[in-house]
Parts: sequence; C-alpha cells; structure tokens
Amino acid sequence: MKYRILGLSLLTLTTFAQAAESLCLQKEQDIQHEIDLARQHDNQRRVTGLERALTEARAGCTDAKLRDNHQVKIKEHQQKVDERQKELDQEKADGDDSKKIAKREQKLAEAKRELKEVLAASY
Repeated sequence: MKYRILGLSLLTLTTFAQAAESLCLQKEQDIQHEIDLARQHDNQRRVTGLERALTEARAGCTDAKLRDNHQVKIKEHQQKVDERQKELDQEKADGDDSKKIAKREQKLAEAKRELKEVLAASY
C-alpha cells in the first residue's frame, strides 16, 4: 500500500513538473525547428542567432516568465488595435478622403490579425 501511494505521488509530481516545463520545452523545440530550417537554406547568420536564442532559452526559461511576456505582448497588440481604431474613427470624422480611410482600415485589419496571432500563440 505504501508503494502505491509513493508511486502515485511520484507520478503526480512528474506530471506537474512536465506541465510546468511544457512551454519552455515547446519554445526550445520551436527554436530548434527554426535552426533546422535555417541550415537547410544555408543561412549561417540566422543559425548563429537562433543557437544563441536556444542557449538563452535553456538557461533562463521558466513557465511564469513565458506567461508574463505573453501577457505583455497581448497588451501591446491590443493597444495597437485600439490606436488604429481611434485613427480610423478620427479619419472618418475629419472628412471623406476615401484613400486615407482605406489605408487606416488596412492598418487596423493588420493590427487585428497580429493580435489574433499573438492570442493563438502559447508563449
């Protein structure tokens, strides 16, 4: 009976440890994938930069840091969307220059697309 409880406890701790490192592990795998792609395209500068990024990720990656950084990115992109919306509203209020309005709509759509990408990312 003691061994079952000990085994379950170890299994639970292992599961929590894996879950805590999953974002960091995923980030490392993503960087490694980018390194592989850069090597396929003989882009040594990119390989060097990505290897440096991988080393830094392995040294200082924590789940909490990744979540915090992700929340900062989300806020920044949301502010950009809000700013673009205000610019569009101002342009519409100022006049009827359809080229400027179309340009502002395009910028707003791009900012929304970027926000959507950040929201979809896990870190």
